[in-house]
Amino acid sequence: MKRLLSFFICLVVLLFWSSCRKDFDFSPSTGSLEFAKDTVYLDTVFTNIGSSTYNLKVYNRSDDDIVIPTIQLENGVNSFYRMNVDGTTGLEGAQEGKFFEDVELLANDSLFIFIETTIDIEILSASDIQFLYTDRILFDSGNNQQDVDLVTLVKDAVFIYPARDETTGIIETLTFDVDGDGDDDETTLQGRFLENDELTFTNEKPYVIYGYAGVDDGQTLTMEAGTRVHFHADSGIIVTDGGSLNINGELSTDQVVLENEVILSGDRLEPLFEDVPGQWGTIWLFNGSENNTINYTTIKNATIGILSEGDQNAPNDKLTITNSQVYNSSGFGILGRATSITAENVVINNSGQSSFAGTLGGKYNFTHCTIANYWNSSFRQFPALLLNDFTFVEEDAIVINDLTEANFNNCIIYGNDNPEFLLENEGAVFNFKFTNCLLRFDNDNLSGTGNYEFNNTTFYESNVFNQDPDFEDPFENLMRIGADSGANGIGNATFTSQVPFDILNVARANPSDAGTYESVVFEED
Repeated sequence: MKRLLSFFICLVVLLFWSSCRKDFDFSPSTGSLEFAKDTVYLDTVFTNIGSSTYNLKVYNRSDDDIVIPTIQLENGVNSFYRMNVDGTTGLEGAQEGKFFEDVELLANDSLFIFIETTIDIEILSASDIQFLYTDRILFDSGNNQQDVDLVTLVKDAVFIYPARDETTGIIETLTFDVDGDGDDDETTLQGRFLENDELTFTNEKPYVIYGYAGVDDGQTLTMEAGTRVHFHADSGIIVTDGGSLNINGELSTDQVVLENEVILSGDRLEPLFEDVPGQWGTIWLFNGSENNTINYTTIKNATIGILSEGDQNAPNDKLTITNSQVYNSSGFGILGRATSITAENVVINNSGQSSFAGTLGGKYNFTHCTIANYWNSSFRQFPALLLNDFTFVEEDAIVINDLTEANFNNCIIYGNDNPEFLLENEGAVFNFKFTNCLLRFDNDNLSGTGNYEFNNTTFYESNVFNQDPDFEDPFENLMRIGADSGANGIGNATFTSQVPFDILNVARANPSDAGTYESVVFEED
């Protein structure tokens, strides 16, 4: 009896469900689709380099289940765009990613279309260095047809990349004298040395570098004003023994476009990657490279902006950097190792570790520079400025090298941590001095002890501590100082006479302001 009753109940439920069920009957689309946007901008890409993936959301606002007879690219199989519609790639063969049939869309539901592109500018126009490429996504046909525009700016470029063995897939690596014994050593650095006809970078086209572009013994890589260099991931420039790098940017009239500056950055041109740290490697001035100069240059989004190694006792400074900016380095802005650097009118900010680190001793002279760190992407271990005279070679063994001099004159050393400079020495020769600087150091445990005896004029003279520098917006790398800055009017005239104009070519006042910029009155929003 119980079994018969259970069977009867199940039968009733089944009949009731069947009578209430509505079959999914799809009606043809009537041209009433809605779109999240009427144009999809795929931003800017380099020729033959794939874009990011962009999306378009398509809505069916009606109460009917519909089928879209066709979704296709107007340029068909010749289109440089490719699509994925809700996880499907469409017809097979040449039309894959270009043509889709009978796409179902439930009532009051939506679907995603994902769009990518890889464009060969030479097919579009052999004479232009950039080209606006467009296409349309067509939904249905005839009177029911709707469309969404696709727009991409394509840039031509000079590509520098290592050779790849087509049989083994092995990519060429650099071979040079790493340990200074006179014999070349094989490295794991993917890249190649530049040919003689590649040693002058101009502003005619941007440069895109894969791997490390090497500057060999007796060679000089020159970058002319307005040059743009873009590095792929794990790429950079390495200047080896006997080589030189001369970056010859000039003052720009437009401080947004920076038309005359040389700009070194990553190869992702989408706005999303504008300020992402760590997109590429470094400018590596290897031991034995010489007479390296950098002027009016912006270096951004690297792992280490500049890595300078060795040659602290060379007759000329290994690196002279002037009127330049280094931003958004995931490691260090400028890292020196037993090297010699002269810097004037240089701004360094937003680094995952230190903005400037002079390690394993060396010789450093910074005048009217702003060494700041307002990194807020993660925890950082080190302050804006780090100086030491040692390095660890094994767990319990260190190498010590003299810090022959480290002078910071009319500088700002500040950030969003405290303290913002750290001085560590293991040897006897550790010569440093801060003169007429604005410094952030508020630590009762360290002040007045060891390297932090701020009343000792051998090391500290006429400095101002812990006064707000009044930066315009340091988290956005806007490092001008305002009328209320603690750096205003604290400069020493002797050092000002060496650098009489700020980075914007504004004549410094008397007394001058510390740091790279003379102060301004900010406009109110």
